[in-house]
Amino acid sequence: MAAGPERPVAEAQQQERDQPPIENGFMSLEQTQAPRLLPHVDGSVLPSLGGFGKHQKQLVILTWIPALFIGFSQFSDYFLLAQPNGTCVQPLVNGSNWTMGSLTLPVTVTNGGIGTPVPYLPLDNGTRGGVGDSGGMQCACKEWKLELQTGLSQNVVTKWNLVCDSAWKVHIAKFSLLVGSIFGYLVMGILADWFGRHPVLIVSVLFMLVFGLSVAFSFNVTMFSTLRFFEGFCLAGLTLSLYILRIELCLPGWRFSMTMVASFLMVGGQLVMPGVAALCRGWPARDDWQVLQIIIICPFVLMLPYIWIFPESLRWLLATQHYRRSKAMMLCIARKNQVDMTTEPSGVLTELEHELHKKPKRTCIVKMTSTRNLWKNIVVLCVNSLTGYGIHHCFARSMMDPEAPVSAMFHADYYTMAGIAVATCLALCPAVAFMGRRGGLLTFMIITALASLLQLGLLNLIGKYSLRHDTVLRDTLNRKFSVAFSIIGMFSSHAVSTLSIFFCAEITPTVIRGGGLGLVLASAGFGMLTAPIMELHNQKGYFLHHMIFAACTLLCIICLLLLPEPRNQPLPESLADGESYTRQPLLSHRPGEQHLLLTKPGDRDLYSRVHDTPRHLTATGSTTTAAATALAAVPTSYATRGEVIGNIMVSNGVGGSS
Repeated sequence: MAAGPERPVAEAQQQERDQPPIENGFMSLEQTQAPRLLPHVDGSVLPSLGGFGKHQKQLVILTWIPALFIGFSQFSDYFLLAQPNGTCVQPLVNGSNWTMGSLTLPVTVTNGGIGTPVPYLPLDNGTRGGVGDSGGMQCACKEWKLELQTGLSQNVVTKWNLVCDSAWKVHIAKFSLLVGSIFGYLVMGILADWFGRHPVLIVSVLFMLVFGLSVAFSFNVTMFSTLRFFEGFCLAGLTLSLYILRIELCLPGWRFSMTMVASFLMVGGQLVMPGVAALCRGWPARDDWQVLQIIIICPFVLMLPYIWIFPESLRWLLATQHYRRSKAMMLCIARKNQVDMTTEPSGVLTELEHELHKKPKRTCIVKMTSTRNLWKNIVVLCVNSLTGYGIHHCFARSMMDPEAPVSAMFHADYYTMAGIAVATCLALCPAVAFMGRRGGLLTFMIITALASLLQLGLLNLIGKYSLRHDTVLRDTLNRKFSVAFSIIGMFSSHAVSTLSIFFCAEITPTVIRGGGLGLVLASAGFGMLTAPIMELHNQKGYFLHHMIFAACTLLCIICLLLLPEPRNQPLPESLADGESYTRQPLLSHRPGEQHLLLTKPGDRDLYSRVHDTPRHLTATGSTTTAAATALAAVPTSYATRGEVIGNIMVSNGVGGSS
């Protein structure tokens, strides 16, 4: 009768002996299964397919070509909505001494948004007001003769006579492209994570052609502004999808250089744009601005073959568990890179065969809120991008010379901004190579803050204390210092904006990279939106505007220290990978200092294999803790007694292998 109860006890003890030993409530790392290869795209999958081979390089080149056309579209407002010189052909006579005839408006100041001339007439109080103002004597004109100095003979402003009481419509037209881009970044980013990068790219190209060409046939300014909104929406989807595809095609050592080539091409589009506008002047069949819009949009027809020749991102397919499509694409990539997958020793295809039964799993950007570190990193980069583009307008407005001639002023300011953009791209390459992503971003943000604070404070000190009596010399020095600080600030703020966007693309996991990058790009759009907002209010509150962004630069300097350093690191694929990216110190560790946990990819892999204690061993684990506490309290003089206690623990199935 006693043998019956002893059999279950013996079986339970045998099961406990068959279980792997436990250490402090966790499974031993040696007893866990080998790490998976498919989640490590940069470390396992791409090297087994030939690395950054011929196929990947060809696709990256295909992402460069549209960058030139995107540059055309982004800077088209400088020409389509440029403010003209005005001549009053038929003024209104309301008891004044004016006579019918021609009255030329002298041009004395510039439009701060795009560096184009604003015609002015004296008001009754001796001040000056622009042709865009709605009140005062400057709009007392029945018929205007408007002339452009930007390469075109006619644009949207001159076509529909958008001056005086109708000048606000020009600002709405400027809003439309930027607001459409902001919504496009947010919506298309989410769709790129849910449906893939390739569908978003193709849909954006198709609708870009539809809405872009429709803009050229607008019959009033309302239709023009509405269609420009949708053009900006599609342009945002095109820019976002190409940026993500380019990043996800490259290995860590190639990511930044391939991105900077695309940036150079976009700046090249900005440089070439005045020449394109000059070629459209005097077109016989259509208005100049219509021809320019058609020329800007038609090159996107070259992207229609991307429907067949450009594949989906392999990295996104693996991250979202589209394993059947991944297998076909991997075989295609290996064939084009001339890699024999039948003899590859890594076992990637073998592991992929065992995962084919799994269903696709998608993730939305909303899941970012459940993380601890990732959402903070993205918010910091959003603020950086907003500050960089917002303060860039402040520096650009301070740089413009209100006393320069109209034509010289526009081209000088335009090419100065383009030259600063080229210089920024040239400086970013060695700076990031030497200081890394975080160090470079921090350095350029400090330069931006110094340029802003010195421009706001130093110039007032010069006029207040140094040169109170020599007003001419004081104004000359103020102007020179203002231009110098503006150029430095534009240079550094452009670098901050460019690097913030790239930084976000590197630290955001593949499963939500579209949504995360869309948030940062939308923040950049809000920063650019401050320029037409200030124009709409006739630059009122400009100093406060500059002060707010200067304060934001100081806040960004502090927050940048919280970001990780992604240089030479693999792109995170899942939310867990993105969460494991922790902050590293700017300076190297001293000998003997303890390094932060989970800072190396190998450490993250080890800790990812740690499993929880099985439920049937929970009680045993708690007993182990109590026994370990008791052993720690035993003095060293009672070594023999401690051995007895240890033997009792082993006999009860509590102890583990040493």
